[in-house]
Amino acid sequence: MTANTNSAPESERTVLITGCSSGIGRRAAEMLAARGWRVFATARKADDVHRLAADGFEALRLDLDAPASIAEAVETVMERTGGRLYALFNNGAYGQPGAVEDLSRETLRAQFETNLFGWVDLTNRVIPHMRRAGRGRIVNNSSVLGLIALPLRGAYNASKFALEGLTDTLRLELHGSGIHVSLIEPGPIESRFRANAVRHLRERIDLARSPFARQYHGALRRLERAGPAAPFTLPPEAVVRRLIHALESPRPKPRYYVTTPTYLFAMLRRLLPTRALDRILRAVSARENV
Repeated sequence: MTANTNSAPESERTVLITGCSSGIGRRAAEMLAARGWRVFATARKADDVHRLAADGFEALRLDLDAPASIAEAVETVMERTGGRLYALFNNGAYGQPGAVEDLSRETLRAQFETNLFGWVDLTNRVIPHMRRAGRGRIVNNSSVLGLIALPLRGAYNASKFALEGLTDTLRLELHGSGIHVSLIEPGPIESRFRANAVRHLRERIDLARSPFARQYHGALRRLERAGPAAPFTLPPEAVVRRLIHALESPRPKPRYYVTTPTYLFAMLRRLLPTRALDRILRAVSARENV
């Protein structure tokens, strides 16, 4: 018997979203709620949860670094929905700047705890409920840096490359279950991502002692200046439009590219030899970190 792969009726449109304090997660919560979805908006900090609740969302605390917090949030959602959560949007993440040789084991582990291990833990807790219902949607917000690598972003690159591999595997494993799995791969998006990256760079990387000190100072100038940090930056709505298709289409795509850089680098990765692509990526990094 073939599992039901149709999208959920409007009365069953429930979605759990991580990282709703600002940016993509916040706009996803707002735009999906406006389309009639029942949104469980989560954030790590209590103050952000209170703000979400004050704005009318079913707000929950969910710390991706804490298994107990993940378990409690999922239990609460299942209690409120009678165990029938239709969709999960994994979005909460941060970018840890730093050259690979400057990354401590603890810094790399912290990046993976938030950007990968917490996502897998959360996803694995909701899959059994979706299996019982015979349908569901899992959407993982990846990055152009899950397709190509840039210097001074080793931890973030690695977390997104790993996410891509795990998501592709999960999509294959869930074939025929009625649960669709999609990746969204944005380039530069307007958010608090830059401000958080600056904080993590200053806190976790020894800037003065690094052989990359000059590049770090260039990166800080880029990240701290007003306006878009990169060309072709789009607002969060560009990502949410892809998310809506992934959640509502009868045939969601495995991958959704967002922003010109993602389309461009995905094409170059397919067409160019590795050394040629490396030259382009080094040039991009050199220009942005002057």
